[in-house]
Amino acid sequence: MKWTSIPLIALFTTCLFAMPAQAAPVLCDKYASTTIQGGRYVVMNNVWGADTAQCIDVNQNGGFTVTQAAHNKPTNGSPAAYPAIYAGCHYANCTTGSNLPMQASASGFAALRSTVSMTYPSSGAYNASYDIWFDPTPRTDGQNTGAEIMIWLNRQGSVQPVGSQVGTVTLAGGTWQVWYGNIGWNVISYVRTSPATSLDFTINTFYSDAISRGYAQRSWYLTSVQAGFEPWVGGTGLTVNSFSFGSTGTGTDTTPPSTPGTPTAAGTTSTGTTLSWAASSDNVGVTGYDVLRATGDTITVVGSSSTTSFTDTGLSPATTYRYWVRARDAANNVSPESAAATVTTLPGGTGGGCTAAATIQTSWSTGYVVQPVTVTNTGSSAKNGWSVTFTLPAGHTITGSWNASLTVSGSTVTARNLAHNGTLAANASTSFGFQATRPDGNTQAPSGYTCT
Repeated sequence: MKWTSIPLIALFTTCLFAMPAQAAPVLCDKYASTTIQGGRYVVMNNVWGADTAQCIDVNQNGGFTVTQAAHNKPTNGSPAAYPAIYAGCHYANCTTGSNLPMQASASGFAALRSTVSMTYPSSGAYNASYDIWFDPTPRTDGQNTGAEIMIWLNRQGSVQPVGSQVGTVTLAGGTWQVWYGNIGWNVISYVRTSPATSLDFTINTFYSDAISRGYAQRSWYLTSVQAGFEPWVGGTGLTVNSFSFGSTGTGTDTTPPSTPGTPTAAGTTSTGTTLSWAASSDNVGVTGYDVLRATGDTITVVGSSSTTSFTDTGLSPATTYRYWVRARDAANNVSPESAAATVTTLPGGTGGGCTAAATIQTSWSTGYVVQPVTVTNTGSSAKNGWSVTFTLPAGHTITGSWNASLTVSGSTVTARNLAHNGTLAANASTSFGFQATRPDGNTQAPSGYTCT
């Protein structure tokens, strides 16, 4: 098995060298660090994975250059170091004016932005990456245990992130492989499919995607934003030319997302329906969608989603509704509304309906078995034919089923009866089951079981 990039921390006490206000020191001690721009940022040498020499020449304008690196580590193991510049708190060494830690649900979180410009040598084995840390608490010291978001702008040599690839996504003007692994905390890595030397993005762009995949939570706290390099072999010449982090406010980005696709409905019952639509695009990144519903002439926002699907419940039987969706970005720019979708709920009636209840029989790190999913006719007369819809979490895949025919459309799964179990007497029940795989460590389970 190929080893992967290990998280960019080490159990060490940070050494802070006192320097004149505008000094641009050369740091060669393994864990040496210094502040720049009046304490706004910290630059650290951070040779946490090796005993080989490394020196960095600090640029007071907001960066550094690796001037010496004697690393020669196998690329199927951990890297030698993570020389970086950061804002926030790293093992109790905190910068000035970053306003971190900040909860990801805070009103100012969406406006947090970072930029970086980098230069790469043609030799060696390394990655160029952001390392963005989240913790369930407003931690300023020690190991964060929530999510580690890594954004790889470039890599050279046979190096790869923690875990395995779970998808591909377009964010912040680029296309990225998405990798996931858990080593005591969730590591979500975004690896650019074509190298880039610069990036300008909102933190929420990538964090919202991690949340939508079940790897992070909005209640967690951003503790630090770091940009630098992981060298395995060599490293001399790796340069951060400039770095910034701060709040841009909501007026900097004025470009709205594109119009989302027209919603389509699936699994409609007498009281609910599941909508899905084609994603919007944005110059920075879409952070969510508003779902609008009209009954007659009254239009209301009935909910929001960080993905391209939404389940609306509590509807009236035999009633026609119209739905639209619109996209939002981190600066709260709003797209035009999509074309409308018309949905008519099924009749209710005194004969009653049916219910579906699911049980996870067994579960392991990369999969699970759901059995039984019990379908019960709650009506007062026999029913001929039933279907059950439910939502499958992102990254999960159905690998087998029994006693029902399953079809998948996006994240919506529809299970329909077979010939031998389609007729149910009043108050009678039948059941089916299925098996699914999931990304390692993703503990989400299917939800929203609805029977018709």
